[in-house]
Amino acid sequence: MPQINLQIRENVPLAPLTTFNIGGPARFFAEALTEADLTEALSFASTHTLPLSVLGGGSNLLVPDAGYPGLVLHLKIPGIIPLANGLFDVGAGVSWDAFVAHAIASNHAGVECLAGIPGSVGGTPVQNVGAYGQEVSETIVSVRVYDRERSAFSDLPKAACNFRYRASLFNTDARNRYIVTRVRFQLCPNGAPTLHYADLKKHFANTTPTLTQVAAAVREIRRSKGMLIVPGDPDSHSAGSFFKNPIIPTAQLPSIAAAANVDSIPNWPTSPTETKLPAAWLLEHAGFIKGYGTGPAGISTRHTLALVNRGHATFADIEALQSEIISTVQAKFNITLEREPVLLA
Repeated sequence: MPQINLQIRENVPLAPLTTFNIGGPARFFAEALTEADLTEALSFASTHTLPLSVLGGGSNLLVPDAGYPGLVLHLKIPGIIPLANGLFDVGAGVSWDAFVAHAIASNHAGVECLAGIPGSVGGTPVQNVGAYGQEVSETIVSVRVYDRERSAFSDLPKAACNFRYRASLFNTDARNRYIVTRVRFQLCPNGAPTLHYADLKKHFANTTPTLTQVAAAVREIRRSKGMLIVPGDPDSHSAGSFFKNPIIPTAQLPSIAAAANVDSIPNWPTSPTETKLPAAWLLEHAGFIKGYGTGPAGISTRHTLALVNRGHATFADIEALQSEIISTVQAKFNITLEREPVLLA
């Protein structure tokens, strides 16, 4: 049996490691600070015929009440390494918000609108995290991964990652094949902030804000919507936006408007024949308003898309509310909503 130097713990609670604060324990648990730690964890899982799942910042994760029967590897690889001309090499375990703050402090544009997003750097390319006019894929040059099929590390260029709206190679075509260990970003030294998002344009009308000012405005918007992790705030016990904004055939818009008894629907064309709808609008017009629900799981009082743990919710409570919303929206609008958080399974 291979020698394992990595500390392996048993029956470790996972709920405190997630922003939802929900779920049972991991049968086995380890922390990886290096790529060598990662390979040792994989060896342990293989030797004991265990499934292995990687945990990052826990901000986009749902843990079942029964927990996880295998090895949960908490990826904590550190390091923000500035290279030449705005290039940064960043460990997967670095707090995403810490990297954004570092970029802004060194006057590098490209991620300022992504301030305040919880989680770790390693999770951002998986979901192609985006908000307020920016997507992380816009700045990614390459992603260093461990390929579980080839049992080898490699660096995938941006083109190979197949980024699209809230998706990538890592959570669709090759789910569970790759483990992200580092990400390389190309930022813009002394660049201007991005002001594509309507609320930001309005906030900074007729002014030229700094990167710091834009990031501060984004944080304030996120906080007003309960999308900023604030200790003691029940609305922050969530996984952020719970449903993806659906992309539908444009021809479907009249039937949706008729079902909602409105003349028009907010939408953003994504192609000549398709458009993206705000999932929050669909929820609200299906009866799921802010503060909905009387049980331990409900909808945030400040953001329709955020399902929240009001203190003692279980995974089953969240799952029941999710199912109620999906089935109601499907019946009313003939649209099947997709959950954004990942299930640890």
